[in-house]
Amino acid sequence: MRKSIGSNDNVHYDHAMSRAPENVAVVVSEDAHAFEYACVAEVFGLHRPELDPWYVMRTCAAKKGDISTRLHVRLVATHTYKAIDQAWTVVVPGWRPSEPVPDELTRKLRRAQDEGARLVSVCTGAFALAGAGVLGSRRVTTHWRWSNLLSEMYPDLDVDPDVLYTDEDNVITSAGSAAGLDACLHLVRKDRGAEVANAIARSLVIPPHREGGQSQYIEAPIRRDEADDALSELLEHVRTRPTGCYTVPTLAKRVHMSPRTFVRRFKAATGTTPHRWLTLERVRLAQRLLETSDAPLESITQRSGFSDPQVLRLHFRRELGTSPTAYRKTFRSKEKK
Repeated sequence: MRKSIGSNDNVHYDHAMSRAPENVAVVVSEDAHAFEYACVAEVFGLHRPELDPWYVMRTCAAKKGDISTRLHVRLVATHTYKAIDQAWTVVVPGWRPSEPVPDELTRKLRRAQDEGARLVSVCTGAFALAGAGVLGSRRVTTHWRWSNLLSEMYPDLDVDPDVLYTDEDNVITSAGSAAGLDACLHLVRKDRGAEVANAIARSLVIPPHREGGQSQYIEAPIRRDEADDALSELLEHVRTRPTGCYTVPTLAKRVHMSPRTFVRRFKAATGTTPHRWLTLERVRLAQRLLETSDAPLESITQRSGFSDPQVLRLHFRRELGTSPTAYRKTFRSKEKK
């Protein structure tokens, strides 16, 4: 039952009550991210008579009509931004980082937040929420390729490039592309319970909850300046001999530096300490072995330079957020190489 309008507080309450819990507004713009949009639509947009009442999803843009996508297919915005006014959940499935957020959309997102609606981003959609000023200083995420840019453009944000999604104060941000499914299932789980979320996951033939975070999917590129550094030969030597026993003094001696100078030069070239760099290299090697071989964990432990399987498990979970066994199940091809 709505309260009568007699004060600013009551006006606010009345607007909030007009937001039906089942209403989902999905915001798109030209050159839209079709796959990210499809992930959201698959969860919230399909009619599911066995789960009625289900969500009501509305696709909205600055104007109604066709919207181009990066996949050269077209979406249809059936609503304008006014649909946000009735939505309890507002989703931005991708946004060009350099694209300004329209003033009208900014007003709608801020009003939605003020009235308690949930704001959700998929992949680079976080740039739209940040541009509209609704993220504050929250912990957020986006695709790992764009996390540094998001941090640079919005330094007040606590950008976590590892997790699949974050959920703080009714603001949900998810990582690259398919992580939008994880975030959407998370919302269904909150709204309808684990049983319903599991049913949706089964229909999509995906796990209801994925173990680990983005880090298990991130490539570990070599810094551009590394190849020009005097340390490059040493780094390659260690990469090809990961089982060696390495200490800062022995490594420094090999490149004719004092330990102090070596650590400073090493961090300048790689962005991290010798110990952490070596640990990451060994974890990456273990990843490749788990992906491409059926070798037992004890063998992979030795070949990647760890002292025992427990140490490998410890660093694997610390760096990738999952276990070697779970990682192998996810990434190992069923066909023998």
